[in-house]
Amino acid sequence: MIIAQISDTHLALDSPDADQRLRDFEHTIADLNALDPPPDVIVHTGDIVHNGRADEYARAAAILAKARAPVFVLAGNKDSRPRLREAFSASGYLAPDSDFIDYAIDGFPIRLIALDTLSTGNKGDFCRERVERLIDLTEADGAKPIAVFTHHPPFEVMVGPDRLHFTDAETMERLRQALQHSGRVIAVFSGHVHRAAAGHVGRIPATVVQCIATTLRRGEYPAQMQTCPVYHIHRFDPAWGFATETRIVAPPPSADSRGA
Repeated sequence: MIIAQISDTHLALDSPDADQRLRDFEHTIADLNALDPPPDVIVHTGDIVHNGRADEYARAAAILAKARAPVFVLAGNKDSRPRLREAFSASGYLAPDSDFIDYAIDGFPIRLIALDTLSTGNKGDFCRERVERLIDLTEADGAKPIAVFTHHPPFEVMVGPDRLHFTDAETMERLRQALQHSGRVIAVFSGHVHRAAAGHVGRIPATVVQCIATTLRRGEYPAQMQTCPVYHIHRFDPAWGFATETRIVAPPPSADSRGA
């Protein structure tokens, strides 16, 4: 199974770099469509838009609709649950009557679980109700291994100015314990940090993907990569689990090269 993970597109229509964010998003979807073999699914791990506005979601949904693989979305701290749910309700996997945007996807060799880590601020939250919902999702199918997707990484990120991306250590530990409860979660994939990072939740490997919006990306990159979005390809094999590849989106050909 091949999972493509994109994150933190931060689509905005009135920021100085709005056009660049749109291009980054569009070029990434075009790159995903050109992959051979293609991904089985694309998961967007949140901060789809920057201001939670309906017009931003309309543009984001239109871009994601061009993807050839099925797309599943999470809510990031910049997202609006009601507007995200409205924009993607036709997909059928978002429960219309839930307070949280969390769900499971079956039909693949591995069960995919998306979590809701939103709080009222920038950092993540995971209340006791969400713990119970996660445990229910992990216990619903007792046979398959599980990959979990979150916006906020549930481990200490050792690069960058902020190591903890939840409201407090107790909240993050509550999520970490829930992730380890079933013994069947084999990987955790997150966004939010805008740079690559890796860690563990107990013995579960966990990674963070860079943000798609290149003007917001953190870390050092060669000059030729400054305007190239980056995303992750997670390949699953039953014998050895996940292997993750960083995919660099090549810049589109210039007008001069197309006319040559």
